[in-house]
Amino acid sequence: MKIIIKIAKNELLNLFYSPVAWFLVIAFMVQCGLYYTGNLYTWANLQDLYLKNIPLWKNWGNVSVTQETFLSGDGIFVNVLTNLFLFIPLLCMGLISREVNNGTIKLLYSSPVKVRDIVLGKYLAIMLFNLLLLAILGIFMVLGAFNIKSVDYGLLLSASLGFYLMVCAFTAIGLFLSSLTTYQIVSAIGSFITLFVLSRIGGLWQKYDVLRDLTNFLSMSGRTAKMLKGLITTKDVLYYVLIVYLFLSFTYFKLKGAREARPWYVKARGYLIVSVLVLGLGYLGSRPAYTLYWDTTARQSNTIDPKVQQMIKAMGKDKLEVTLYTNLLGKGGSNGLPEARNAYLSTMWEPYVRFKPDMDFKYSYYYAYHPWMDDSVGYKSFAGKSVKEMAELVARGMEVSLSKFAPEEEMRKTMDLAPENFRLVMQLKYNGQSTFLRTFDDGIFWPTETQVAAALKRLQQARMPKLLFVTGDLERSIYKYGEREYQLHTLQRLYRLSMINMGFDADSINLETQDIPAGITALVLADPKKDLGAVTRAKIKQYIDGGGNMLILGEPGKQYVLNPVLQQLGVQLKEGILVEPSTQEMPHMVKPYLTASFSRFADEPEFIEMREGGKVLKGLMPGVTALSYDGPGRFTVSPLLASAGDKTWLKAGRLVTDSTPPEFSPKEGDIRGPFPTALALTRRSGDHEQKIIVCGDADFMSNLRSGGGAIGRAMYSWLDDNKFPIYTPKPDPKDNLLLVTPGGATAEKIVYVWVLPAITLLIGIILLIRRKRK
Repeated sequence: MKIIIKIAKNELLNLFYSPVAWFLVIAFMVQCGLYYTGNLYTWANLQDLYLKNIPLWKNWGNVSVTQETFLSGDGIFVNVLTNLFLFIPLLCMGLISREVNNGTIKLLYSSPVKVRDIVLGKYLAIMLFNLLLLAILGIFMVLGAFNIKSVDYGLLLSASLGFYLMVCAFTAIGLFLSSLTTYQIVSAIGSFITLFVLSRIGGLWQKYDVLRDLTNFLSMSGRTAKMLKGLITTKDVLYYVLIVYLFLSFTYFKLKGAREARPWYVKARGYLIVSVLVLGLGYLGSRPAYTLYWDTTARQSNTIDPKVQQMIKAMGKDKLEVTLYTNLLGKGGSNGLPEARNAYLSTMWEPYVRFKPDMDFKYSYYYAYHPWMDDSVGYKSFAGKSVKEMAELVARGMEVSLSKFAPEEEMRKTMDLAPENFRLVMQLKYNGQSTFLRTFDDGIFWPTETQVAAALKRLQQARMPKLLFVTGDLERSIYKYGEREYQLHTLQRLYRLSMINMGFDADSINLETQDIPAGITALVLADPKKDLGAVTRAKIKQYIDGGGNMLILGEPGKQYVLNPVLQQLGVQLKEGILVEPSTQEMPHMVKPYLTASFSRFADEPEFIEMREGGKVLKGLMPGVTALSYDGPGRFTVSPLLASAGDKTWLKAGRLVTDSTPPEFSPKEGDIRGPFPTALALTRRSGDHEQKIIVCGDADFMSNLRSGGGAIGRAMYSWLDDNKFPIYTPKPDPKDNLLLVTPGGATAEKIVYVWVLPAITLLIGIILLIRRKRK
């Protein structure tokens, strides 16, 4: 050990007695200073503008300033790691080749020093130099602790570990390349090429299962991605340890082989054994069952919600099977091809495999096309061609073999995916139950934790929440795509926030001919346009008297249709229409405030902000009437949405929306507010609490308004006793405010980009001059 330390000490002295090490230190310092202070100034300047011009602005909300300053695309860590391969070849090019050129390698060979000690001593020196680079990064992390409120230390420490492991792996490769040649420039170029190949090899031969796993293990690309997000995994740490071991062993074999006269195949044996050992250990270490995880972030942002963890835990050791169905001619098909499999497993499933490593993943490939399918790739342009001919052309363009894809007729024997529009979809199976997990045409594409949680719950729960929508009197339809209808937020499979993707079942019911079944979550009566029949009214009355939950939505001009039903609740839709004149919207576009009681209905992110941060939330009701309710009665009544009293009034008579703004006229019967536009009614009924919501507008939950957004989802959640949707909110980060001004950021840039590197340069010049004199 003393020999190793002595060699390391001499190697460090050699490094700092040459201009190369000083140049790298100064260049690295300047690079870090530029990326940190540049990004810091941008955020500090924006924050200063917001604080001065937006009175209610307090912080960045759910934005982690630590993440944005250090780890975003413009942050210090990402850019330093991107440029790291430019530094390492220069640093390592002379580690061994310099000894050969100077003739000192012969002295080492002739001394009682083992080759192992030479390799480890030189590598120890370079590891200590790497610590110096990490210390430079540490300067800016300490600075960040003063610049950022409640900085996320765990995130920074995880990113630091990722940086250090990567630079150590790079230098191990550089050490080996330095042992292969006496020319330092050749060693540097070889190191650069090797690092380039290892960073790109993960994209090669991805269509073949065996080669895909091998190249994915060898690839350095993305190995630090999780650590930069604050997630440390044993398989990533093990990868870097094995890479270091591999190339240090190669260096040892190379130096030892230079002293021995053995056949090449005998020398190659050591390389082969180490390579097989590293690949074997790497493969075993990357298996989910042997992988450990540590989420170092302050708010556990890389870990699924405890509720979802509990669902997975409840599955025990029973198998969860996930089959990915890929249609060559369907939407999203490219994301399901073999070459995209690693990205699919890592992006979509790794957070869940962490808690259930025995998940069974299967893949099914087919081709199908119908004119009514989503035509994103322009298949309609293949005029006159059969589906098989279309598939052959597409397969040729994607460079895949059509023989792997079954025709639709064969696929239908086991699975009919027509209801799923023949697009990329996953089917989950567990204990004889199955459900679909869908992909979506938005920026995320894959289902998020909320959709996955709903699917997992569906597999474990015999009865899912069910909404029944009354039909027969021109109510809003859950099957139509028109702008006034309700299909988007109920049954639309391609909308990730629809009820069917959030755990609910939805269906329609004609009360004139059908009875209301027991056990439903809620009955929805949405804007009937005709007088309800006596049978329908009687069944609704019986349902309410029996303690059933209900959502009732009316519209101005049709108060007479619903008021007979609402009478038993003590609620009425008032005659007239609410108006709220503004410079931006037509007067019937009313923006009621959400009440404090409504904010407690669900864990929608906006509602959490309102509860915890006092944020004022408004809805949008395009054409709404006011609600009135009696005093103490059978139900406890709570306003959910209410108009602003000084800005709105209830207008009697006809409202003209495409002319001059209306004026308040008491003579015509106008009444100034405020008025409730949505009410919640509750009472105890048997062993449960009965819940009813009445709204003076139905358009706000239409297809055009995305089903009411958070307001609509919160209403359904409350009616289901908050069992669905399964909300998985993350707490707002505490590091959401900068403590530095733009002027302070500018001063830091001068210090860390100019002053500190200049001082380091001066120290380096002095040491090099003194060394030369000696």
